[in-house]
Amino acid sequence: MADLSAHEATVVRIKEARAQAIHHTRLARQFAVERRDLMQSLLDQGVSQSDIARELGVSRQAIQKMMAC
Repeated sequence: MADLSAHEATVVRIKEARAQAIHHTRLARQFAVERRDLMQSLLDQGVSQSDIARELGVSRQAIQKMMAC
């Protein structure tokens, strides 16, 4: 019976880890939308992708990818 109990405990931990991963994925998507909206606001104000990239310490291509998502 001890093996079954350990098995059940492991399954519970797997389910908890999965739930946390799903939650974090949803948060990441929300933050990506917010980030994109903020960058679009800067672009609308005339700030270049290169300037944004420089400020964030990433490449211009990274900015393009962020804006495409």
